[in-house]
Amino acid sequence: MSANTVGAAAPKILIVGGGYAGFYTAKKLEKHLAKGEAEVTMVDPLPYMTYQPFLPEVAAGSIEARHAIVSHRQHLKKTNVVTGKVTNVNHATKTATIEVPGLAPYTMQYDQIVVTAGAVSRTFPIPGVADEAIGLKNIEEAVEVRNRLVQNFDKAANLPAGPERDRLLTVTVVGGGFAGIETFAELRSFASSLIKFYPTLAFEDTHFHLVEAMGRIMPEVSLPTSEWVIDNLDARGAKIHLNTQLQSAVGGKIELSTGITFESDLIVWTAGVMANPVVRNTDFPLDERGRVTGKATLQIVNGEEIVADAWTAGDVSAIPDLTGKGVGGFCVPNAQHAVRQAKLLAKNIVASLRGEGIREYYHENLGAVAGLGLGVGVYQWRKLAIKGFLAWFMHRGYHGMAMPMFERKLRVFGGWVSQFFLGRDIVGDRAILEPRLQFETFASRPKA
Repeated sequence: MSANTVGAAAPKILIVGGGYAGFYTAKKLEKHLAKGEAEVTMVDPLPYMTYQPFLPEVAAGSIEARHAIVSHRQHLKKTNVVTGKVTNVNHATKTATIEVPGLAPYTMQYDQIVVTAGAVSRTFPIPGVADEAIGLKNIEEAVEVRNRLVQNFDKAANLPAGPERDRLLTVTVVGGGFAGIETFAELRSFASSLIKFYPTLAFEDTHFHLVEAMGRIMPEVSLPTSEWVIDNLDARGAKIHLNTQLQSAVGGKIELSTGITFESDLIVWTAGVMANPVVRNTDFPLDERGRVTGKATLQIVNGEEIVADAWTAGDVSAIPDLTGKGVGGFCVPNAQHAVRQAKLLAKNIVASLRGEGIREYYHENLGAVAGLGLGVGVYQWRKLAIKGFLAWFMHRGYHGMAMPMFERKLRVFGGWVSQFFLGRDIVGDRAILEPRLQFETFASRPKA
């Protein structure tokens, strides 16, 4: 039986953020809470969660964009889903300010709060980046990258060889972590497959550059594995610049610290993430990187003191990695941790409501797997490294099964099967950015 007294109002649980951690926390609370035991509200600006490991494949046309996202309302039947923003939290009074489009900001009272606001792209004040680059943290960005690449091929096919055509067919990715390398490799694979549809263009007309400030890529894998990736991409016409910093991207002109310059119409920024700045508008303790400080029990802490009735998980949090293998002693921001933390967090909240004991989060890394374009991948677990087609197959199998909800898995696997027989869909639909343009152009108007 719940610790709540009979007839008492059900405690209100507020979840801030509907990404991996927020969505799975809500989903598992629906499973573990008894009827009437608590009232759960989840607030997020978007009506869906994005499966971010699929963004490189969405950008490369290997996965339909809608299949890489999961509807909140379709799969959270018992949760009060609010499509809006939490703009302020005062935990001392247990109140949150919420903004919903079309309504005046309002205040919500809660009993327990879960801070799972996720992360956003972290950039540096490099000239031109804010104006020219695009991130790869959400589905909209992935779709725009794909459409831009296809549109650039369409434009370049009608131009003579020269600087403008080179600019359109030059792709630059900044950041050599997993997200950057996967995006870089998938776009290279996509561009290579597009060539056959453009008789006026040749493989040699396309140019791919990845800029990495460190002396190596993909720190999650061994150095020999990362070097194999570099060699594989180099053989596919994709150049990686190590120990190199982007100094300017003004007007699409790339200037590197090595003195190399070139023009690039598509610049993708994947050089790191930071905790969602929304947590700065709360009275919760933050670390030097702006993350909410937490215990292994996923409770928010201020130093050694537990902040009562407050929980956190996912990329927005600094949770100790009890395996001792995390960077700086904390769990790294990835889907493996976010999903598993959320599942335990939901159990711990229910246990706390019932006066039962809560558990600490402990998870051994399952290894790192990356897709590098159709038929190419790498997998690393301790000293075991698998490269090539088998690793690519493992990548698709792992992430296909990790995709939330059975109906989403079917859509993803179904898309891959149809693609195997039909090839990639190369249609670009960038015109959707101006859906009324044609109608307005030809619409009849009243005479003056």
